[in-house]
Amino acid sequence: MKQQEIQFLVVNDGPGENRKLAYHHMPVPRSEDPGIVWFCGLNSEMTSTKVTALKEWTAQTRRSMLSFDYSGHGRSDGDFADGTIGQWFHESLVMLRDVAEGPQVLVGSSMGGWLVLLILRAIARNDPIVSNICRVNGAVLIAPAWDMTEELMWKQFNEAARADLETQGYFERPSRYGDGPYIISRELIEEGRNHLIGDDSFKPPCPVRILHGVNDPDVPWKHANRLNHVLQGENVMLKFIPDGDHRLSREADIVKLFEIIEDLYRSLRENRLYI
Repeated sequence: MKQQEIQFLVVNDGPGENRKLAYHHMPVPRSEDPGIVWFCGLNSEMTSTKVTALKEWTAQTRRSMLSFDYSGHGRSDGDFADGTIGQWFHESLVMLRDVAEGPQVLVGSSMGGWLVLLILRAIARNDPIVSNICRVNGAVLIAPAWDMTEELMWKQFNEAARADLETQGYFERPSRYGDGPYIISRELIEEGRNHLIGDDSFKPPCPVRILHGVNDPDVPWKHANRLNHVLQGENVMLKFIPDGDHRLSREADIVKLFEIIEDLYRSLRENRLYI
């Protein structure tokens, strides 16, 4: 990605001080298909392997694409340790409202999958916070780390980690990917409880496709399987990759991702679900 292609959006109507969010938008005039909006995972950014491959693929298939960095991520303003789910959720809505053009398919990886689910739930409930965002025609979730602050962090932390959170306000969580440790703040855990999905089922307003690796050490496959009970309706499909890990960034994994997105587009066309 060329440096001059990066743009910045000032967010000044949410929690915290004004901050600039970095984003990359590739519009395709007169495209017949909805665009794609990419939601990164925790401590990831819009230059990752999957995002780069997806940018090339959308350009080849004449579909627009928007990717962005949450505050504290990539080239956006802010400190990662100060971020919360609510803040990143708000920033995602601002991007959909102010940058995305026309109908979109939301693609969320790991924590990004949780943010996409929160958006779908808000739409399903006619929550006014999503009244001015773009039309969402579909969603693809990659190893969705939904409710991660509670289910995959707090409940899995040992006594020492919980003590650090209580006494010093943060815990240095090791990373198996060489990009850590992650600074997990007490505020991240506590604020995250305001956005838990739990067993509160809802019917998504659009088709949903889920891709998950059985060998995922960060988000166990059984956690993803629970979405079969949370997401109601017939247009939700879960695909497991038997030897897949959490990142699903191998060439074969990315090819499978493209196939799933293409199949979603085909379903939207055949069922006349486009705007």
